Order: sequence, then structure tokens, then C-alpha cells
Amino acid sequence: MTDSTEQAPKTATHDTEPKEKLRQFMNSGWGDIERTDVALSDVGAWAAKRRDALSQAFPGERLVIPAGTYKVRSNDTDYTFRPHTDYVWLVGDQTSDAVLVLEPNGTTGHDPVLYFRPRADRGEGEEFWRDRMYGELWAGRRPSLTETAKEFGVETRHLDQLADAIKGDVPTRVRRGEDSSLASALSGVGTDADKDKELAATLSELRLVKDAFEIEQLREACAITHRGFSDVLSEMDKVRHYGERWIEGTFWRRARAEGNNVGYTSIAAAGPHATTLHWIENDGSVDDGTLMLLDMGVENRNLYTADITRTLPVNGEFTPRQRELYQLVLDAQNAGIAALRPGVAFGAGHKAAMEVIVQGLEAMELLPVSAEEALDPESMIYQRYTLHGVSHMLGIDVHDCSAARNEQYRGDLKTGYVLTVEPGLYFQAEDLTVPEDLRGIGIRIEDDILITDDGTENLSAAMPREIDEIQTWMSS
Repeated sequence: MTDSTEQAPKTATHDTEPKEKLRQFMNSGWGDIERTDVALSDVGAWAAKRRDALSQAFPGERLVIPAGTYKVRSNDTDYTFRPHTDYVWLVGDQTSDAVLVLEPNGTTGHDPVLYFRPRADRGEGEEFWRDRMYGELWAGRRPSLTETAKEFGVETRHLDQLADAIKGDVPTRVRRGEDSSLASALSGVGTDADKDKELAATLSELRLVKDAFEIEQLREACAITHRGFSDVLSEMDKVRHYGERWIEGTFWRRARAEGNNVGYTSIAAAGPHATTLHWIENDGSVDDGTLMLLDMGVENRNLYTADITRTLPVNGEFTPRQRELYQLVLDAQNAGIAALRPGVAFGAGHKAAMEVIVQGLEAMELLPVSAEEALDPESMIYQRYTLHGVSHMLGIDVHDCSAARNEQYRGDLKTGYVLTVEPGLYFQAEDLTVPEDLRGIGIRIEDDILITDDGTENLSAAMPREIDEIQTWMSS
């Protein structure tokens, strides 16, 4: 397995051409940096089982799954790279400019081959010291072909060999839309859009059931997220001074210290901002007497993310009116969680939670009709105050398995599914249908729920949800 394929380095517009003496000097005098301590990773062993499952779904067909490449943020600066979820699930690797090819072998299924751009050997070209995107002295160390083969248990080849490898008349499906730089290599390959869509759907459906490795990753992500929330609460003086920005930054610090990053842009919504479901501006004030809705999750170093929401009183104690509303949402969430188990429909949690919410709204005289009429599928006017469903799948993506066909995604739950339960109440600041003292209040409570053989496990249960627990958490 050779790593050396000479390419013109990616330089910026105003970079100057180096003198020959500098070239000679830069290409000599470097020690060997090949890692000799690489062993098969834990995720590599699990990924092999996942590839076998995908292989069984498409016998005799070549499958092409790219990791993706860098995306431009501005001019010649790129966003931090994050590989495509399906690629991570099938390999475990997080390197850019990589493509997994499952080649049908005619006997036992498929042989996996990983094509990627490895580190350039020092002394054999200018990439390592001139290339702004891939050069080791610019962007950091990329692994070698040999190192990656050992770590993830797959044969590796240079990305430059991909185009030739996927020629021929083998039926081919491609996970498309993830890497525009592969357009030329994939030109004319696997051109049946419906078949490619079926590959994407099958990958999402296979990922619905989490294996033991994935469940542990999600537990870890939830634990780190808990510590991130606690970091915010320990700095409430600064939160009150700097506002929502301080919440976002404080949580991000924990996410980077213990994980890879945040799993999605944090929602730090105080006061009326909490009524905007995906408030990510995070530039408002945090004022005593109001509530702050924090929807935040850490993505751990294997890229699995938590997704947890807590609604907290800024001054540490709920007012009587806030207590009443919060308890209603908590009761709805408990009902939603209790409704989940293997064999029930995906929507069972939503239905149970909404019944509690609507009955509570009726008791508070906030509905213009009865609870029964509001819940009628031909009415559902209560959604003015609830807005969204209470569940989505969770895993490597915060909204995981999104390419799955609807009958699978919204079908009956199975052991190993992980989904959120997150009912909410949102009274817009300008909503004249509710009393003035409710306007501008948003409350959501969200936890990450694993479907087990006999019910559920709340992976984020360590984070306080009860009113008294929250007040104790904040005061401590």
C-alpha cells in the first residue's frame, strides 16, 4: 500500500512560488513519523458487523459511500470537517476525502475497500508543507494508508485509484450528495436515482436499532451534556450579565473539552425567545423572574450526540404560575415516556403527551372548545400552543435516520431504538388568546429514551426534571 501520489498543492491566490533552494531544503531532513502502535479500534470491530448487514441487503451490487470533503465557509477558509453519518457508521473513521466501496465478491457478499487521501510523504513533493487544505504543516497530520487499515480493519487504497476501481458493468449504488469533488469519478456510475435513494433509505433503516457500542456512546454524550448544563448553572452571575451568549459559550467549552463538539447549534432561549422553537441567535438578555429554555447536546468523540432540554427559572425558583405550567409539561412528558415500549407505534408517546397537555389547557380555560374536540384529528387547534411532535430518532445525527422510509421511521418501535420525548408549551408574546401573564413563556422538557426489551431506559435521567430537584440543582 503506497501513500505517494504527487498532486499540485492547494495554495491561496497570493502565495508566492518557492525558490528551488527552499524546495530542496524543505524536502530533506525529516524523520519517520509512521505510527507503529496502531491496533484495531473498538468501533472498527462493530463497523464490520454493520457492513455485513448492508451487504446482505444488496447482494451482487457495488455500494459507494463517501465521507465527504471540506465545505467553504468564506473565501479560502473551510468549516471544520465532519464526515457523513452513514460513512462513520460503516467505518468508524473521521478522515475527510474518503470513500468506502463495498465490492461484490460473488461468494460471501462484499469486500470492503477504503479509498482516501492519506498524508503525503515528506521528501516526495510539496504537499506536506505547501498545501493549505491537506498539508501536514498547514492542517495537521493525516493518517497513512497502513495506519488506517490497521485501525479500522479494512483494505485501504489511495483516492486517486477510485475512478478506475468503479468502472465496469457492475450494478452500482452511490450515497450521493455528500461530496461534490467526486463528481468526475462518479460520472456515469450508478445513475439510477431511485436505486441510490433506496441505498440511503436502507442505511437509515439499518441504523434505527442501536448496537451496544452505540448505546454506550449515547450514555457518554448524555453524561457530558449534564456536566455542560451544570457548568452554565455554576456561572449564573455571568449569564445574567452577558446573557444568552454566555450560556452558549459555556456549554460549548465543555463539549469541546470532553467531546468533539456540540451535536447541533445550542438553543439558549431566555424569556420570550423560548417561544421560538429553534432560537439559535442566542444574543438576548437573561432576566430575573423569567424562564430560560436550554436545548443543548454534546457530540462525543465518536460523533454520537445527546439532545436534552431543560427549562429553568433564572433566579433559581419557579413562580406559582411557572410551576403550574412546568408541571403540566412534565406530566405530559412522563405520560409520553410511559407509553413507549417495543411493539407500539412511534407516535404513541406523542399521543399520550398531547392528551395530558390538552386536558391541562382545558382545565386552565385556555381552549375555545372542549379537550375532546381539540384532540379531534379534524381540529387539533391545541397545536397553536404545542407546535411540534414530541419525538425524533437520535444517534450519530441529532435527527437520526432521516432518510428512512416513513413506514419504517414511524412504524412500531423495536428494542434498541433511541428517540427523544420532548413536549412543550409555547405562548407567543403577541398571542391575544391567552392571559397576559402567560404571553412570552415557552417551556420544553426533553430526554433521550432507549427502547428496551421490557420498556424504556431514560439515558438522560441523571439530569433533574422535577421542580424541587431543579431548584436544588440550581442552588448548589
